Amino acid sequence: QVQLVESGGGLVQAGGSLRLSCAASGRTFSTFTMGWFRRAPGKEREFVAGISWSGVSTWYADSVKGRFTISRDNKNIVYLRMNSLKLEDTAVYYCAATVIVKRTVRSATDFGSWGQGTQVTVSS
Repeated sequence: QVQLVESGGGLVQAGGSLRLSCAASGRTFSTFTMGWFRRAPGKEREFVAGISWSGVSTWYADSVKGRFTISRDNKNIVYLRMNSLKLEDTAVYYCAATVIVKRTVRSATDFGSWGQGTQVTVSS
């Protein structure tokens, strides 16, 4: 297991930017595939972005492609840079980790460790 703590959420106007951070501790962080998910009010949790253990491969939901960027550093932190934010991006954002490393993962059931979430609210 790895422990995950998100930060960086807040209130932002439409068109603005935010950067979320996810700090990991516990097992060797570099061996995990990482992902970001979100849950909007009244909706199911949905995949947002994923990054391979090496950081070389990234993949995104179509709804955020070209606006969001996932990255990771060598200090056990994963980031989600969110640009051109829209009202529909309002949600609680969760960081997640999985030991699956041989394929891109998008399903929440593939991730075994989760953070507590951070609220992102986009206003008009």
